[in-house]
Amino acid sequence: MKVYFAGSIRGGRQDAELYRKVIAALKEKHQVLTEHVGDLSLSTVEDKGDKTIYEQDTTWLRECDVVVAECTQVSLGVGYELAYAEAHGKEVHIFYRPRETQLSAMLAGNERFHIHRYTDEAEILAQVRNIQ
Repeated sequence: MKVYFAGSIRGGRQDAELYRKVIAALKEKHQVLTEHVGDLSLSTVEDKGDKTIYEQDTTWLRECDVVVAECTQVSLGVGYELAYAEAHGKEVHIFYRPRETQLSAMLAGNERFHIHRYTDEAEILAQVRNIQ
């Protein structure tokens, strides 16, 4: 299965190490199209150019089977990716830590999205390994 992993880049890289681990767990069974999101050296200012990034990411979103998003760090880009995925009929799994953030009602209230709360790294890794 092809997975599009979404996590904050320009909105903040506080969870980059967690993203790397989530991507590694997903790769145990699936192809992850957006491995770079977990790259610890990835800068908040990418040098590819905005249009190139948009075109590549929307291509991957159309190509994927499922979207997995970590939404604890607020990100306009991730929000856009989730709306794009919904518009294209993609299965979406959203993960977040409720002790650190309140998930937007636009995500939490969407019955098409699978919302997963977690408290620590072990819990999210176990949950993503169960995505079929």
